[in-house]
Amino acid sequence: MSKPTIKIDIVSDVVCPWCYVGKRRLEQALTKLSDQYNFELEYHPFELNPDMPLEGKNQAEYLGKKFGSHSRYQEITTHMTQVAAQEGLAFHFEKQQISPNTRNAHRLVQFAKSAGKHLELVEALFKAYFTDGVDLSKNENLISVATQAGLDREKVVQLLSTDDGLEEVALEEKEIQKLGITGVPFYIINNKYGVSGAQPAETFVQALEQVGSEVALTGESCAVDSSNC
Repeated sequence: MSKPTIKIDIVSDVVCPWCYVGKRRLEQALTKLSDQYNFELEYHPFELNPDMPLEGKNQAEYLGKKFGSHSRYQEITTHMTQVAAQEGLAFHFEKQQISPNTRNAHRLVQFAKSAGKHLELVEALFKAYFTDGVDLSKNENLISVATQAGLDREKVVQLLSTDDGLEEVALEEKEIQKLGITGVPFYIINNKYGVSGAQPAETFVQALEQVGSEVALTGESCAVDSSNC
């Protein structure tokens, strides 16, 4: 007898630390339930900093101002590093020099769907930013990350040299806003069950086992102009 398939739509941004933590926690839940279900995952764009200039901004200065002070910035990033470590992730905020505009990264993720590589690219972008401190505002770095994730280099270069996909990203973001989603990560299970925030793996397990219910859950997340991350 074939296993039922559960569709999970994931709204996230590649510079959202809770999105990376939530990704690992969700993966733990999927592993626990792999004998019972098949899973289909799809990522959707959300820009935490939509007005960020294309060249980005100095991260320590930008986030220090956003959080209210440099000491608050250090407090939050230290806490996030500790939380990430519990999920097996190595966050190195000290390596991050630039807070990027993420529109091109989202454009690449959308493009990668056609090649069946968008899940690999999402992971690669998270790792590049949070672990390796890669400046994602630079096209040459995006090209390198995308190529390492299995995308065709020439096609990636071509995409980034044009405006292809920008309108599609903008339209999808508008649709997400219409759903009332104002923070990420946000998970939509089988088009009906909304889970907000980087829930513990156990909560994801419970939510996935209760597909069809309409319980809304709230957890730690990043939001536009948030003082949390």
